[in-house]
Amino acid sequence: MAIETLIARFGLAAVFFGAGIEGETMVVTGGLLAHDGLLPLAGVAIAAAAGSFVADQLFFAIGRRFREHPRVKRIEARPAFARALALFERHPTAFVFGFRFLYGLRTVSPMAIGTSAIRTRKFAALNAAAAMLWAVLFTGIGYVFADGIERLFGKIKSVEHVVIGVLAVAVIVALAIHFFRRRSLLAA
Repeated sequence: MAIETLIARFGLAAVFFGAGIEGETMVVTGGLLAHDGLLPLAGVAIAAAAGSFVADQLFFAIGRRFREHPRVKRIEARPAFARALALFERHPTAFVFGFRFLYGLRTVSPMAIGTSAIRTRKFAALNAAAAMLWAVLFTGIGYVFADGIERLFGKIKSVEHVVIGVLAVAVIVALAIHFFRRRSLLAA
């Protein structure tokens, strides 16, 4: 199936679901496709913000509703959960804005916040603002660096090119994370 057909059918919906499930790679790819005129730039940012917001609200609601459930208790016992909750308790507003950018805490953080005493309305307002900021940033990265990415991989003309591009971005991100983790371990 040609990329144009795929985008015509699932474009912004794919960004919405991808932002909620996968995250940055899908949103950066959406920005790249907006640069090529295959998706509207504002639409990509809005779909990404909405997808991120809805997913985080869902995880927050699970944490809030099922905080005493054995499965949530098992998740609560994990080090990432405890780390997320400790960071949240020290800096609640900054943490709601920042957890999207913290590797390993992206999905567990809203659930951890849901087990805390924060009011649902306050979390929703902070989450909406943070989702918009995150979406604009990563959509913009894809849009601004599209020429460089396309020079590296060629013009996107098929689904295979999108898959290769997404995998390449994921590999680059994974290598960067590995590099920074290793560097911080050596410095400690």
